[in-house]
Amino acid sequence: MATEETQGDRADDYTWATPGELVMFGVICATDLRGTGRGCGCGRAFAGLHSERATTTAQVAEWPSSLDDVVLAFRDSLARGGWLDFGGTEEEVHAVVVEAVMEVLLVADRYPAGTVIGTDRGRQYVRQPAAAR
Repeated sequence: MATEETQGDRADDYTWATPGELVMFGVICATDLRGTGRGCGCGRAFAGLHSERATTTAQVAEWPSSLDDVVLAFRDSLARGGWLDFGGTEEEVHAVVVEAVMEVLLVADRYPAGTVIGTDRGRQYVRQPAAAR
């Protein structure tokens, strides 16, 4: 989920997403993907599903909803953004949504709840470990 924790630890941090909203990995432009240092910053960002705004920080959380609810939230966000308008069948559209969900869940599953993570051109890293229980 989007978080403001550790915001400002890096000089290139930014957050416009709503704290607590689900996030996904965004599309990375060619300039940021090449890592020339002159990109727009999308390669360091998570995309907020509800706000459709970006943040450089996300926190792993135990989500109280079902997996179906998460898939629905991703589908709604991707549809609003026009990412599902590729003329695919219902099965192909569903596969795209599930792939986006699984990408996030596979990364989140590596860390305990409470861990703040960052992303840089598709590579994730720990910004702040989860607090000891």
